[in-house]
Amino acid sequence: MFAPVMIKELYRNFLLQLQKIYSLGEATSITDWVFEKKVSLKRTDIIKNPTKLITPAADKLIQEALGELLTHKPVQYVLGEGWFYHMKLKVNEHVLIPRPETEELVEQLIKDRKSRLTDPAILDIGTGSGCIPIAIKKYLPAAIITGMDISGQAIDLAKENAAMHNAHIHFVQQDFLDEKNWPALPLFDIIISNPPYIPVNEKEKLDRNVTDFEPHLALFVPDGSPLIFYEKIAAFGKTNLLPNGKIYLETHEDLANDVAALFRKDYQTVMIKKDMYGKERMVLITI
Repeated sequence: MFAPVMIKELYRNFLLQLQKIYSLGEATSITDWVFEKKVSLKRTDIIKNPTKLITPAADKLIQEALGELLTHKPVQYVLGEGWFYHMKLKVNEHVLIPRPETEELVEQLIKDRKSRLTDPAILDIGTGSGCIPIAIKKYLPAAIITGMDISGQAIDLAKENAAMHNAHIHFVQQDFLDEKNWPALPLFDIIISNPPYIPVNEKEKLDRNVTDFEPHLALFVPDGSPLIFYEKIAAFGKTNLLPNGKIYLETHEDLANDVAALFRKDYQTVMIKKDMYGKERMVLITI
């Protein structure tokens, strides 16, 4: 049986251990998040009452979380939650962890539509946790949104997240790359997607917390066809996008120009937009 331990010692040890694999800033953020989630204590609580004793049960929860984190498992998977566009969402190993860069793509779409009076029909391809359609629905409540993913586990989680946020979204489990599925889909005003776009040969360049834990199905494309999803979206848009329809895409920073060139063949306007880090990560298209 473990003896009770003082909270300041537990916090200090947790932070020191995490610094073996994270910078001080990252380690501190993760430590604060874990302590708040696992034992309902914020850093201010610990500063105010550093000698507070933690029960053996609470200590066990903290140690288990630390053990998982030291394998490079992302804190979002350890805690089962992540944040996207000011919303808390459930996440697990079947979906990508929502990224700040994707928030920028959503923000651009919302900004473009805010002044419109019509209710847009929107398709999110590769919906994962449902973060994109749920965020859009929150700010464009009249939008009619479909979220599509090939993974049944991802669709199940997206439905949970939508219910948690009272967002009415139609989720479909479907392989978008299979064109035989397209005729059954309706017409859309907007297509948005953060599809798989990392060539398999770049796997070694990524951090272990990505390659060891995040779903490869949502990350990687064959080396010989890195634009496969963009090619299919371009073809789909020609049949299923309404007049003046728009496409919002996230892409690999090294492929933005190739993606733009692909759409310029058949689409009216194509614009590359940089993300907050100055990387060319978004391609915005009008039919």
